[in-house]
Amino acid sequence: MADSARAAINLTPAETRRIGNRIWQNECGGTVAGLTSWNAGENFASLGIGHFIWYPKDVRGPFDESFPKFVEFARSHGVKLPVVLSPLEGCPWKSRTEFDHASQSPPMKELRAFLARTVDLQAEFLVHRLRDALPKMLAEGGASNHAQVQERFDRVASTAMGCYALVDYVNFKGEGVLATERYAGQGWGLLQVLEGMTQDATGRDALKSFAESAKTVLKNRVRNSPPGRNEARWVPGWLKRVNTYVGS
Repeated sequence: MADSARAAINLTPAETRRIGNRIWQNECGGTVAGLTSWNAGENFASLGIGHFIWYPKDVRGPFDESFPKFVEFARSHGVKLPVVLSPLEGCPWKSRTEFDHASQSPPMKELRAFLARTVDLQAEFLVHRLRDALPKMLAEGGASNHAQVQERFDRVASTAMGCYALVDYVNFKGEGVLATERYAGQGWGLLQVLEGMTQDATGRDALKSFAESAKTVLKNRVRNSPPGRNEARWVPGWLKRVNTYVGS
């Protein structure tokens, strides 16, 4: 299954870089300042071009913690890490207030500089995450669903724009396989988007079907979300982001 996923994602370094820059624009407005963020109402920092989640030490939440995985990816590529990431024991800033107050501190500046100089590597990491997503989704979907999920994944992945949509969505809302990433028993990840696609859509129609399914999945997430999270405030931005999958 992993071989099938890797065969479907065949990107040049230039295509990978373009996808990374698109996601940097989506998450951070393409700014260096946006590489170190902590969103209101969250209990974690959002770092890098993909706003990878980093929880403080001894803090956990329902969402997959992706920043430590990127750090290990960078380490495996021989990249020198800033002091604040060695050892990697959780985000040293415990709250959004503390994080914002430290925005111009030497450790934060060093962290931001590290993220700014590893943009291409972060893009590679995003593609690596997508390659690892398919076997997870096939396992979660069950044997009866294998062929359908694989085939729809491959159809969307057949173009560079489709690869962008897949890489962006799995970074944006996950694989859809974690039990913690569900409201009312319903997930909102890439698996759920693929399952919701039109059966026979091909070419550009497959990309349109993917985008429409993503919009439906995201709206369902908000509908099922705890009222206190006020997730409706994010819907316009989410839908605008999904529209970029079809060039609008």
